[in-house]
Amino acid sequence: MRPVVVAVAAAVLGLVAAVAAPGAFAAGTPAPYAFADGARSVAGAASTGGAPRLEPGRSYRSALPGGGRLYYRLDLDAATTAYVSATAVPGPGGAVAATGGLRVTVRDAHGTSCSYQTARFGTSRSPHPIAAWGAREVSSGQALCQGAGAYYALVERISAEGSAPDPWPLELTVASEPGLERAAGATDTPRAVDSASAAPVTGPVADRAGGAGFERAAPVGQGVWRDRIRPGGTLFYRVPVDWGQRLDATAGLGGASGGSGYADGALTLSLYNPVRGSVEEAYAGYSGHPASAALAPLPPVAYANRRGFTDPGKGMRFAGSYYLVVHLAAQTAGVFGDGPYDLTLRVRVSGAAGPGPGYAGRSEPAGLFEVTDRDREAAAGGRDPGGSGGPGAATGSTGLRVLAVAGLGTGTALLAVLGVWTLTARRAAGVGAGTRA
Repeated sequence: MRPVVVAVAAAVLGLVAAVAAPGAFAAGTPAPYAFADGARSVAGAASTGGAPRLEPGRSYRSALPGGGRLYYRLDLDAATTAYVSATAVPGPGGAVAATGGLRVTVRDAHGTSCSYQTARFGTSRSPHPIAAWGAREVSSGQALCQGAGAYYALVERISAEGSAPDPWPLELTVASEPGLERAAGATDTPRAVDSASAAPVTGPVADRAGGAGFERAAPVGQGVWRDRIRPGGTLFYRVPVDWGQRLDATAGLGGASGGSGYADGALTLSLYNPVRGSVEEAYAGYSGHPASAALAPLPPVAYANRRGFTDPGKGMRFAGSYYLVVHLAAQTAGVFGDGPYDLTLRVRVSGAAGPGPGYAGRSEPAGLFEVTDRDREAAAGGRDPGGSGGPGAATGSTGLRVLAVAGLGTGTALLAVLGVWTLTARRAAGVGAGTRA
């Protein structure tokens, strides 16, 4: 009896090992977008009158109908800058146009626009998560949108001919940035952007499976990271970038095993800042041979960048986790097959970390605009600093979710095995005692 129990226990442990094997899920079917755990569901309103209130530091789930525009309310004070980001998640297989996309606008109670941003699908023409942001910035140099009171985030869907009308799930986040202990002076100007592209990072290659959303982004730091991606898939990575540091990144796609032709805009590399504001994008076509998309040169992170002249430069306005998002267009499969394809992410974080601008309070969520030693360790070694379920060095978030589910089943099986083993041992002990008597 005991050998059978041992064999069963070995089989169960083998199942656990198989589930936890590095890369076990990295090359599977593209995972659905992973929304934030605990996100509240809200229904946007067609007008400001019934707009639901969004609170800083929280995440929300909503839905944007085809051709729709929805309002959400923000109650703000006169001293805090607020940011609202909306991530649209079109369903796989739906048609999208290059000019189609998403727009987020923040307005005051009188309808005056405080800021807006538009995100489009671009040359990929492939459905994938896209995000845009809006802000109410507190500044002594501005007259509009400066008082306390009700403000509104307007989220609009930009439809184009040929786009599918299906509703888009939305993830909404709201963040607040405190004022400074010392007001920024007129001499605090944005740093000039070095137009020279940094040399590509070389060195050892480490496996790192990307996550399926902002909340599941895999931590990466300076180095060369390897993953696999299927057509239609989108992978998320987060990079800690401190004050005074500059980020450069390149995504490379390996050669195809078959097929011939050309897929325009097959590879998309997008950069988002810590409040999920779109900073920069790069595209690359694909002919079956290795191809790469590199971000344009960006300035080092500085508070003064918000007063810059270009949107990418303005986006590099605070320290924290920046997000690299890689998408492989769905139509690539029709030309070169379903893959998966080798993906290489080269990340450079240059410059010494400097002090922050001296905030007078804390952000919501807390710690949003800072980089900790745990963040750096996670980026170097793949550990999740917050314990939020982020992927490790070689296991993507999908793998961890499956492991968690499988862990419940295998844990129950192990308890059953141990129970049988204990019962068998007791019976054997009883038989032995009776024989001796």
